[in-house]
Amino acid sequence: MSAGFRDTACARKGRVLMAALCLVSSLALGQEATLDARLQEILEIGRFVPPKALDALLKIEAQARAAPLRTKGTFLDLLSAARRGTGDNNQAMLLADELLALGKANADNVLIAKGLLAKAYTSFNNNDLATSHKLAWEAEQLAEKTDDMALRIRATINSGQAFAEEGNFPAALNKMQAAVGLARQYGQPIQIVTTLNSLAILYRQIKEYDKGFAALAEATVAAEKTNSPGRMSTLKDTEYALAIDSKQPERGLRALLAALEYERQIGAEAMMSGTFVNLADSYLKKRDFPRTLSYSNQALAAAIKLKEEGTQATARINIGQALLGMGRLAEGKRSFEAGLAWYEKSGDKPELQEVMMEYGQVLERAGDLVGALNAYHRERAISNELFEQRRQKATLELQEKYEADRKQRQIELLSRENQLKSTEIVNRRLQQRVWWLLAVVFALAAAIVGILYRKVRHANAQLQVKNLELKQQSSRDPLTALYNRRHFQEFMRTHLQVEKRGAGTSGEEIVGALFLLDVDHFKHVNDTYGHAAGDMVLKMIADSLREILRETDMIVRWGGEEFLAFLPAIPRSGVEEIARRLLTGISSTTIEYQGTKIKVDVSIGFAPFPLVPGEHALPWERAVNLVDMALYLAKAHGRNRAYGVRGFANFEQTSMEAIEQDLERAWRAGFVDLSIVLGDWQEPKVDKKAEKRSIA
Repeated sequence: MSAGFRDTACARKGRVLMAALCLVSSLALGQEATLDARLQEILEIGRFVPPKALDALLKIEAQARAAPLRTKGTFLDLLSAARRGTGDNNQAMLLADELLALGKANADNVLIAKGLLAKAYTSFNNNDLATSHKLAWEAEQLAEKTDDMALRIRATINSGQAFAEEGNFPAALNKMQAAVGLARQYGQPIQIVTTLNSLAILYRQIKEYDKGFAALAEATVAAEKTNSPGRMSTLKDTEYALAIDSKQPERGLRALLAALEYERQIGAEAMMSGTFVNLADSYLKKRDFPRTLSYSNQALAAAIKLKEEGTQATARINIGQALLGMGRLAEGKRSFEAGLAWYEKSGDKPELQEVMMEYGQVLERAGDLVGALNAYHRERAISNELFEQRRQKATLELQEKYEADRKQRQIELLSRENQLKSTEIVNRRLQQRVWWLLAVVFALAAAIVGILYRKVRHANAQLQVKNLELKQQSSRDPLTALYNRRHFQEFMRTHLQVEKRGAGTSGEEIVGALFLLDVDHFKHVNDTYGHAAGDMVLKMIADSLREILRETDMIVRWGGEEFLAFLPAIPRSGVEEIARRLLTGISSTTIEYQGTKIKVDVSIGFAPFPLVPGEHALPWERAVNLVDMALYLAKAHGRNRAYGVRGFANFEQTSMEAIEQDLERAWRAGFVDLSIVLGDWQEPKVDKKAEKRSIA
């Protein structure tokens, strides 16, 4: 739900007082009409410049609160919107409650519906989507019973947006088209612009871009009749979003520049702040770093003035990327880290993961490979944490389901036991009354007991099966059916490390081996085709690993897009060949998703196992960490390749801690023997543009 599109104020003129109440003076009527006209002016101001609208409303508060019912209700609705627009959600909710109470006290469905919508908007601002949707649908039902066409249009739009936010796009499209029909019937340009703009936004969400542009063109014609720079700016913002999603960056840039001019005309500082961010992002994608820096600095200044911490963080990150692109490494890193600190404080781990990945990529392009490696390590730690949270959630859901099934079985068993007790009571009574039916009664009881006994045995057997299934599921990844990290850790705790595995039939040394694989550009697959396509890629890689490796090898889904393979016994000379087969086998496999063929490559870190740098073998945890560092070297040096730790040299001159601190430096100093296996390079099959950070 977007507050910018949700908070559409309804136009409402003062009603002519009933003949029985025409005792007021003509002067009072003139004052009432003047107040209604002033509220209409403030309504339009409040949509684009909330602080200005708030000041105007506070100046007429005493007069508006003493006005007739509908005028007072319109004032409370606008004041609640202005409070929301300036970030005061607590006051906005109190005013919405006051408006709702006023409507209920006077049995006025128009005011009740407006109060419900005001509460829905504020609940959305408070991230309570479930409550927001419920209130919006309730408001729509009430609005349909009124003759206030502007309110009905507004409520129908919000109902459609609520459906869209829940992913029910067919229902959302039905509501939006109904709202457009009502607006055309009403014939007022403002309502036509609002409904068509909302419809264009929905078409963008369902990726029907041509229809979105068509709706936007019709809305633009209507907006020109309103002579409102604010509404023209809103349409340009929607055009920018449609253009970016439909791969028309130049059109999007033109729309942003036009929107900025409209916003400057009305002094809409909050809107300008978002436009500056989007302009900086657009020029960043074009590698126009001076303009990126200019618009990012303007965005930062506006965000500081408006106290928008999120926009400040985004602006600092864009400033950092521009400076890094201009070769000003130290300044760029300071600015990027300053913006990154807000994302770390916000606790939004998925967003932080994306920003951290972006940081690694920009440092890699700037030539700071050590900094890029550190950023990738931080991103991987977040990825592993998110993966573990999802795994724990899945396990808890499975346990809850199991407990619910077990309780249901207990209830059924108790019910049957109660039935048995009731039967026994009846049997005793029958024994006293009809002695000659005694044998029949005993036979019947025995039959019932036998049936219940068999059912109990059957229930116990099912319970054993469920326990086995639960044990299996706890050791397997639900998506790929590979072993999960916990199973591998339990296995390695009981696995006996042996420095020499013996020799094969040819006399060659037999060793174990660890391989850690990471999918290259996996985020771009998710961004371009969706997470369903990403899941198909992960399943394809799992199937490829089963085909390439042996049944005796342990294959593990290590993290989000990371896989680990432990080969217990192979010839030492065959370790690199296994890495080459993995690179070639995975990159040569194609999946088809919605008519598009997708290929991916992997980067690999590997080593024989156990690793013996000195007199003692490394614990498996440190061996995996070393393989992970080799994997990041493969990432930092171009991807679609494998870096392997073959052994150590001159170990008496260094330490394991120094090697683990910077593997590449240890390699170049001659303390570590690395092997490099290059894959058959193929151009990535996904759009590698950086994801747009913010769309106003």
